[in-house]
Amino acid sequence: MSQKVLIVGGVAGGASAAARLRRLDEEAHIVMFERDPYISFANCGLPYYIGDSIKDRSKLLVQTPEAMHRRFNIDVRTESEVIGIDPASKTVRVRSKERGEYQESYDALILSPGAKPIRPNLPGIHSSRIHTLRNIPDTDRIKQRVVEERAASAIVIGGGFIGVEMAENLREIGLEVTLIEGGPQILAPFDPEMAGVLAKELEDHGVKLRMSQTVTSFTEQGNQIKVHTSDELEIAADIVILAIGVTPDTAFLKDTGMELGPRGHILVSDKMETSLPDIFAVGDAVEVVDFVNGSKTAIPLAGPANKQGRIAADNVCGLGTTYKGSQGTSIIKVFGLTGAATGNNEKTLQRLGIPYQVTVVHPNSHASYYPGATPLSIKLLFKPDGTVLGAQAVGYDGVDKRIDDIATVIRFRGTVTDLSELELAYAPPYSSAKDPVNMAAYTAENVLNGRVHVFVPQELETRDEQTTLLVDVRSELEHANGHIPGSLLIPVDDLRDRLNELDRDKEIWVYCQVGLRGYTASRILQQKGYKVRNLTGGYKLYQMVNYQPGRSTQLPEHPASQGAKMEIAAATSVPVSPQGATPSATSAAPAKLHADAELDACGLCCPGPLIQVKQAMDRLEAGQILHVTASDPGFYEDVQAWATMSKHRMIQVAKNTNGMIEAYLGKEHPVQADASAAQPLATPEGSTMIVFSGDLDKAIASFIIANGAAASGKKVTLFFTFWGLNILRKSEKVPVAKTFIGRMFGMMMPRGSRKLSLSRMNMMGMGAKMIRGVMKNNNVSSLEELMASAINQGVEIVACQMSMDLMGIRQEELIDGVKIGGVGYYLGKADQSGINLFI
Repeated sequence: MSQKVLIVGGVAGGASAAARLRRLDEEAHIVMFERDPYISFANCGLPYYIGDSIKDRSKLLVQTPEAMHRRFNIDVRTESEVIGIDPASKTVRVRSKERGEYQESYDALILSPGAKPIRPNLPGIHSSRIHTLRNIPDTDRIKQRVVEERAASAIVIGGGFIGVEMAENLREIGLEVTLIEGGPQILAPFDPEMAGVLAKELEDHGVKLRMSQTVTSFTEQGNQIKVHTSDELEIAADIVILAIGVTPDTAFLKDTGMELGPRGHILVSDKMETSLPDIFAVGDAVEVVDFVNGSKTAIPLAGPANKQGRIAADNVCGLGTTYKGSQGTSIIKVFGLTGAATGNNEKTLQRLGIPYQVTVVHPNSHASYYPGATPLSIKLLFKPDGTVLGAQAVGYDGVDKRIDDIATVIRFRGTVTDLSELELAYAPPYSSAKDPVNMAAYTAENVLNGRVHVFVPQELETRDEQTTLLVDVRSELEHANGHIPGSLLIPVDDLRDRLNELDRDKEIWVYCQVGLRGYTASRILQQKGYKVRNLTGGYKLYQMVNYQPGRSTQLPEHPASQGAKMEIAAATSVPVSPQGATPSATSAAPAKLHADAELDACGLCCPGPLIQVKQAMDRLEAGQILHVTASDPGFYEDVQAWATMSKHRMIQVAKNTNGMIEAYLGKEHPVQADASAAQPLATPEGSTMIVFSGDLDKAIASFIIANGAAASGKKVTLFFTFWGLNILRKSEKVPVAKTFIGRMFGMMMPRGSRKLSLSRMNMMGMGAKMIRGVMKNNNVSSLEELMASAINQGVEIVACQMSMDLMGIRQEELIDGVKIGGVGYYLGKADQSGINLFI
C-alpha cells in the first residue's frame, strides 16, 4: 500500500523534498501545502529583481504548481495554510482560500515553514511605507512603491545579507539610500576588518551608513516616513525596508508537544527527524549542528535547506541518510566587490573558547602580468594542529572559487597542509601558478612550523614600548605615504647593515605592506638571534582594521575640478557633487562624458600609466579632454596627484565595479604671465639626479623616478658619473682607440644595461635575472624600456666628461641621445631644480 506524505511549505526545502520523494517512490501520494500562490521561487533573487538586474519577473518562478503536478504527479495546494497538527491522529488542519478549513491525514509529514522577518513592536511599525522582503507578494509591493509611486529615497534597517543586498539594488536604480545598523559592523558572518571593506564599497557608491544606531520609532510625515533612533537621529525617506533578521515561522506548532529550541527553532536529529514520530523538518525553521565546532545553531541559507529536504525524503523512504551539519558557507555581491565566508569567524571561536591562529594574505586574483588582475584579501583561521576552522575573502574577482576550495577542505576536516597541496587549475587569465589558496596555506604552515611568529593589528593597542620595537621594513616612499605611529623605518634591503640600531633585549615587531617583506625581515632577524614577530596582512590589514564605517572622509579635490564638473554637468545633464558633498571621485558609476582622446593603460604598473597619460595630454589642445582607463590600483591616487602637479583639470575619477579605474582629465590653457604685475619668485620646477652607481636595481630606481617626474611636467636631468656610465654603454663592442688602462677598464666593467648586477643578492648574476623576470611577470617596464621612455619624454641624459676620461670611455661607446657635460653643466641644471638626488 502506498504511503501518504504531506509537505508543509515549498520554496527550497519543501520543493526539494517533494521532487526527491517522487524520484524514490513513484506510488507515494504526495501533497504539498503552500500558504502563498507560489510554491517554488528564487527568494535569493528577489532584491535583484527590485534592482532591475533581473528584468523578467517570471524568471523568479522556479516551479509552478501546474508544472510540478505534470512532472512529479504532486498534489499542490497553494493559498492553503497549515494551522495545526494532531500527532496522535496523524492529521493536519488546513485553512484554504478555496476549500475553507479541513483536515488531512498523513503517514509521514515534512515541515518546511521557513523563517519570517522580525517586526519589532515599535511605535509606527504598521505604516504602509515599512516593508519586509520574504516572498513574491512582498517583492511586488516594494517594486510598485519604487516604480509606480516613484520613490526617490529609502532607509534600510539592518546590515545583514538581505539589508545590504536591498541597499545595493535600491541604490543601483537611483534611490538615495541610508542603511541603519544596530551594531558596529555589517554582515555578521565576517570579522569586522573584512566587513569593513564591503562597508566602504557601499559608501563609495553613495550609500550612507549609520552604525551602532537603534531604531526607536517611526512617524509618517506627508508622503514620507521618518525613522527615529536612540541617538536622537531623525532620517526621512519615501520607503523603509525592515531587514533586522528572521525568526522561525513555527507558531502553529506550539500545541503539538514538538521540542523547540530557545528561539523557536525545531529540534531535529541528523536524519531531520523531529521529536514526534513520522514528522521531519527542514530549512530555515530548524536548529542544526555547526559542522566546525559541534554546537547547536541556526543557519538560514538556501544550500543547506535544499540538502535537508533531500535527506528528509531519503529517510521517509527508509534510506537512513544523515545531515552532518552546516558550516555556513555564504557569499554576497556588494556593487563591484564580492565577499564570501565559510566555517567559523574569530568572534565565534573567541566566544566558544576555541584556540586558533590566523593569517591574512593579499594576492592577485590571477597572474599579475595578464590584464585585469585585481587584489584579493583572504583571511584563514586554523587550529594549532593545522585543522582549518574558517576563512573569509573579499575582492573583485575569484573570491567565490577560493572560498569554495577552502570550504571543501573544511568539509573533509582538512588541514592547512592539505590546503597547500591542492592542485588547482591554472592559466594566466584565471589564477597564478601559486594559487591564492595555496599562498594562504603556505603562510599558515610557516606560522605552525615556527618559521614566523605573527601579530595582528589589534595587538598594537596593548604593545609594551619598553619591551618591543616596531619596525617598518618598507621603502622610504611607502613610509612617508602612511605608517603605523611609533614605528622605526629600516627598509628590508638595508636591514642586515643596520642591525646595530635594534635592541637585542627587545622583541622586534616588523611590518610591510602585505606581509611578504615582513616575513623576509623576520627570517633575517630570527636567524640573527632576535625575537621577532611579523604583522600578518601587513599595513594593508592595519588600514582595514582601522576603517570605521559611517565615518568616511572626503578625498582632497583639485581646485580647478569643481568648475569643470559644473560645466560638464550642464552640458550632459549628469549630476555632479558640489563642494563639500561626496565627491564624484568616489562614484563607482562614472558619467560617460565626451572625450577628445581615449587611453587604455590597463595592465601597466607604475609609472607606466602616468607616462602614457602625460604623453597623451601633450598631444591634446588646450580645453580638450582625455579619458583614461587603468588597472593599477595605485593609479586612483596617482592620477589625482599628477593632475595637481601638472596643473591640469581632474574632471572625474572612479573605481569601476570590476576594479578598473577611469579618469577624465582636461588640458588647461598655459598660464600667461602678466608682465605689468609684480611676480613672486618662481619655485624651481626641475629635477636633477647624479647617478653614481652602476647597480641594476639603482639604475631601475633612477629611471622610474625620472619617468614619473617627467610625466608630471618637470624638466629632468640625469648626470651619469663613474660606475653609472656603464648604464649608458652600448651592449655591442665599439672599435675605438684606447690606452692600455682604458682597455683594461673596458674589459672589467659591464658593457651596457643588460650586463648590470644587483647591489645585493646578485648570486653570480642569478639575482639580476630574477628581478628582470619578476618585472616582466608583473608587467613592469624593463630598464631598457624605461630608458627609452625617459629619452622620449625629454629627460636629459648627460655623461660626465671627467669620469669618461678617467675610465677610458669614448662617446662612440654610449647609447644615442647622450649629452657630454661637466660639473659646471650639472651645477647649472641643479640651480634650476627643486629636487636634487644622488644615487
